[in-house]
Amino acid sequence: MHFVGVIPVRFNSSRLPGKPLIEIAGKPLIQWVYERVSQVSRLAEVIVATEDERVFRRVKDFGGKALMTASDHLTGSDRVAEVAESVQGEVFVNIQGDEPLMAADTIEQVCSPFEGNSQVQITTARIKITDPAEIDSPDVVKVVVDEQDRALYFSRSTIPYPRKATGAVYKHLGLYGYRREFLQTLSKLRPSRLEKIEALEQLRWLENGIPIQVVEVYQDSLGVDTEEDLERVRPLLENEPEGSQGR
Repeated sequence: MHFVGVIPVRFNSSRLPGKPLIEIAGKPLIQWVYERVSQVSRLAEVIVATEDERVFRRVKDFGGKALMTASDHLTGSDRVAEVAESVQGEVFVNIQGDEPLMAADTIEQVCSPFEGNSQVQITTARIKITDPAEIDSPDVVKVVVDEQDRALYFSRSTIPYPRKATGAVYKHLGLYGYRREFLQTLSKLRPSRLEKIEALEQLRWLENGIPIQVVEVYQDSLGVDTEEDLERVRPLLENEPEGSQGR
């Protein structure tokens, strides 16, 4: 299958302005992400999709591939959908531009359900939460699945709630694989009721009856949304061996 990796990037960030171009150990954040994603063997190509010429030029400067996209996209999925209009591919994988520690193996696993199963339209990943603070944090999105590992619901609240028994709670990792057919219908889906309540775009898909296949992974990631996140990530990247694939 022909898989395309897309890294949707906005320059403006309310909590960390200019985030994609923040330097860490001599490289901008977006370069760390691009190089990590480029190590995924299933991806035929990797593209940064941005609305900002500064990001576009910087990606070109370090030898990456970038496309300018519209400035009015509300979600990363919308930006990926625009890329799919002009780039050939069967499956497009959305990797967030602020996830420099996303393991290559995790991205590979998000790709794998599409092979041999034409019914799969969207995939994503979950990981068991081991930090009790994350269970109660609304900044950590949780997911529950059915017996076929299809998403039942995503929430910022603790799900399942341990009313009478205890059980594992899973964090949703924010990367997705989309079959081209789904991206062609994405623009027709209007923001949904639950999506607006939880501020989670994936609920729009569930509310429209689109199943989301969820793979369980075992390597966590760390997004860079605040100065505190940046200070946590910086030493990890500065000490990362050259050529590390995050496997």
